[in-house]
Amino acid sequence: MKIEIWSDIMCPFCYIGKRNFENALALFPNKQYIEVEWKSFQLDPAMPEVPKYQDDMYMFVADRKGLSYEQSKQRHEELIRYAKSVGLEYNLDKALVTNSMKGHRVIQFAKTKALGETAEEILFNAYFTQGKNLSNKEALIELGNEIGLTEDEVNTSLTDSLYKDKVESDSREAQALGAKGVPFFVVNRKYAIAGAQQPSEILKTLERSFSEWQNENPETALQTTDGKNCSIDGACRDL
Repeated sequence: MKIEIWSDIMCPFCYIGKRNFENALALFPNKQYIEVEWKSFQLDPAMPEVPKYQDDMYMFVADRKGLSYEQSKQRHEELIRYAKSVGLEYNLDKALVTNSMKGHRVIQFAKTKALGETAEEILFNAYFTQGKNLSNKEALIELGNEIGLTEDEVNTSLTDSLYKDKVESDSREAQALGAKGVPFFVVNRKYAIAGAQQPSEILKTLERSFSEWQNENPETALQTTDGKNCSIDGACRDL
């Protein structure tokens, strides 16, 4: 059963949603049947790589939302406590606000090597915990190495238009499915979970969806007649 997750690596609730999803999946008894695909969604594609107040998230949000600095800081302190409750450390005073396209391009390349989830985790942590600049090429090469990508592969992700196209295609797909924000989870193309919901609520959706999926995809028990064969571990019987 497939679960698609749209997120932006600079969305604080997406990282929290990732942890909540993982905690729900850990309680799900049939997780071996689950296939997860991470997808890109840019909340602000027009954001410059060096926006005003880049190194002061509190002031950046205050300026954008018409809040006072104190109001913005209070909201972010609440967010930090929320993140801590699911085991995440948000150092928002260190965060460098930037356009997320380059980070998403790296994720799209990582997906071609079955490293999509690893890339999501490392880039989330880099932004919210370490204060890395996710538009800086050298920083992305360093993070790419942590993901399992070579410098050449990171460079390819940043220069080949294919990976930009994949990011934009993912965003259009989410909007077509009715996403109004992220995180946005689509389960078996039948159910959607919007926002960073609690693990218990996610688990309910997983259980309901899996029951339906299992009915639609029953396991086939074959009656097998054995003969000479070679197994997947390379061993050949009777040789």
